[in-house]
Amino acid sequence: MPPRVPEQLSRTIEALYRSESGRVLATLVRLLGDLDLAEESMHEAFAAALESWPRTGIPDQPRPWLISTARFKAIDAMRRRARFDRAQGDLLAHMESCVNDPPSRDEEIDDDRLRLIFTCCHPALPPEGQVALTLREICGLTTEEIARAFLVTPATLAQRIVRAKAKIREASIPYEVPAPQELQERLDAVLQVIYLVFNEGYSAAAGAEVTRAELTGEAIRLGRLLAELQPEPEVVGLLSLMLLQESRRAARTSQAGELILLENQDRSLWNRGQIAEGVALVEKALKSRRFGSYTLQAAIAAVHAEAESAARTDWRQIVALYNQLVRIQPSPVVELNRAVAIAMRDGPEAGLAQIDSVMVHGELAEYYLAHSARADMYRRLGRTAEARSSYEKALALTRQEPERQFLRERIRQLK
Repeated sequence: MPPRVPEQLSRTIEALYRSESGRVLATLVRLLGDLDLAEESMHEAFAAALESWPRTGIPDQPRPWLISTARFKAIDAMRRRARFDRAQGDLLAHMESCVNDPPSRDEEIDDDRLRLIFTCCHPALPPEGQVALTLREICGLTTEEIARAFLVTPATLAQRIVRAKAKIREASIPYEVPAPQELQERLDAVLQVIYLVFNEGYSAAAGAEVTRAELTGEAIRLGRLLAELQPEPEVVGLLSLMLLQESRRAARTSQAGELILLENQDRSLWNRGQIAEGVALVEKALKSRRFGSYTLQAAIAAVHAEAESAARTDWRQIVALYNQLVRIQPSPVVELNRAVAIAMRDGPEAGLAQIDSVMVHGELAEYYLAHSARADMYRRLGRTAEARSSYEKALALTRQEPERQFLRERIRQLK
């Protein structure tokens, strides 16, 4: 019978899984060359930690312990398979011969997770499969979290992941660094993956916390690596956008964990170092004249970051930037954000008209922020009954507890 795992140790291992499983998996894929085998052996290594560490204590360097344990678990699994499949024999012999070799480093991309993201974004995979597989296998998001990010059901998302894995096996897609001429065609998908990871960390889809710092930190780290590898305007723009948004994290919740809107945040808590770096990066990206949606979003974030208060924000400039963004990336969410900016520039009645024109098409019917924005316009116009109805719709659609508390308080304040 395995020893009972102390609660504190169990929480530590759980935290290690959340912070390290993506890196462990990426390294194992490099070492094993098989995504499914790497995933299986990684989970076995964490199970071994639950069994071993209550007796031996946590190693000084948990990640190498997990990688080494997983590697031996994989070799054991391959030995069992080799008894029935002779084709496994040569691969097993190679793995056993180099099991103690130090990890190799690639001269072009020296980060296993970034390398694996590029692999998962292989052009042979459909775009939706590229992003879903990367978020699930490398970044550790659950199927449910990714499904919410894509506004699809978990079952649909799970099928995308299954099909992407099958395609990797059938096409024998290698785990390797793309050649320089191949990097560009995978860049859009990689940028999308990194930003979706950041967004899940910046505003968690569900749970008790508004933010997940480990995800925003990981996304920024990957953004820096990508900017070093491929310093194109949109890569620089994305890094700028993440830094500028992350700079506000300390001011986004109260000490009790309550959500604080941008207009009410204590701006002295904003990270001025991240703001300075983000502004410098977006200025660099804008000078290129080859920028896109990430750079425009970063420019909008920079206007907010440099304003002394919500009242002194240059809303005309923000609306002008949203006008450009709508032209190059038309989407209901972008149009909703533009409508909110118009309300700040021209008043709630103008903003409400814009929101209604966006929502009439129905794409945002299940998007809680659309109902929350509409409720705020009604509230500011004194239309209490309509504000309450829209807040209640938003409350029914959100799963993040601080946001739910915020919406309940808004409803309670309505007279």
